[in-house]
Amino acid sequence: MKILLVIIYLAFISLGLPDSLLGSAWPAIRAELGAPVPTAGWLAMTISVCTIISSLFSNRIITRFKTGKVTVVSVAMTAVALLGFAYAPSVWFLFLMAVPLGLGAGSIDAGLNNYVALHYESSHMNWLHSFWGIGATVGPMIMAYHIAAQNGWRYGYLTISIIQAVLVAVLFATLGLWENGADSSSPADDGKTVYITNREALRLPNAGLAMLGFIFFSATESTTGLWCSSYLSLYHGFSAADAATVASCFYGGITVGRLISGFISMKVKSPLLIRWGQLTCVAGALLIILPLPAVFSVIGIVMIGLGTAPVFPAMLHETPNRFGRDVSQAIVGLEMAVAYIGGTVSAPLFGQLAAFIGIRLFPYYILACVLVMLIASELLQKRIGRGEICKNANE
Repeated sequence: MKILLVIIYLAFISLGLPDSLLGSAWPAIRAELGAPVPTAGWLAMTISVCTIISSLFSNRIITRFKTGKVTVVSVAMTAVALLGFAYAPSVWFLFLMAVPLGLGAGSIDAGLNNYVALHYESSHMNWLHSFWGIGATVGPMIMAYHIAAQNGWRYGYLTISIIQAVLVAVLFATLGLWENGADSSSPADDGKTVYITNREALRLPNAGLAMLGFIFFSATESTTGLWCSSYLSLYHGFSAADAATVASCFYGGITVGRLISGFISMKVKSPLLIRWGQLTCVAGALLIILPLPAVFSVIGIVMIGLGTAPVFPAMLHETPNRFGRDVSQAIVGLEMAVAYIGGTVSAPLFGQLAAFIGIRLFPYYILACVLVMLIASELLQKRIGRGEICKNANE
């Protein structure tokens, strides 16, 4: 394994570290700064909006400055933002620091995903996303350690900021590797990257179907992760602790599923992995809907986690094949942006619907999201199979 690939793996862990910090630290932050409970939601929304904006502009920025330099600057932005969180004198300063935190995350995500899709095999894409899950798991553990040790939430943010700063130094020292970092087993670049606008990218054949798939993938994952505990608690009478354990098993299923999918992808092509994952999600949702004992709902939720595991990495890895290597950065930037939009909008939308209809709506809502994702994916693959491939900007 090349040095650059090791660094990219570390970067994916680093990408996951801050993503789940706010939720785990918020009770302590709120108590110290005197913030209302809903402020956490507005902070998370600020980070998400900035991430979406960064993803939308990532194509222009990466085309000009290249992936390596953008990654260094983006990780530096997250390090500074986390340092700002650690020394925040007020809630408003947290909002100020949420801006570079979101902007940095969006550029890293879009840049690294496209770089891996171009230069490395599908197995690495799955494993890299499982390493993101490791980071997202370790972040709250670091925060919990500092809070339990009476160091406070500020030391948790400071620790993550220092880890990010070390990664910045490593990335800066290895900038030269990014130009020749392709895996020898991956296809060689068949042309230079072509800059096209987001509007031009959306006009490419089949781009709309691809975006639809990413929106409803993210809707499936985020809504299941946020609401499965409430569903089990309110509908099946689970205790809060037991329901939370199932939620952790859902995320554990995603992480473990991506580790396993990395090995499967060595023998199975990405389109088939996508289909298998989506059909597993359908089966999981149906298990929750059917009038069976509550344990089957637990199994269904874990199945949805395992099913979603290979879908996102495989769809990203297929992007250069579906749309051309020369314009893939533009498409990946849009895919990341609409995925964030889907996750940001879907979970609160379900909350509003559940307030009127009831929590029993949960499995039907998830099934609808999965079916839209499945139909969009199958239509896209069918059109590509018929030869309706995208024309690049030079044609």
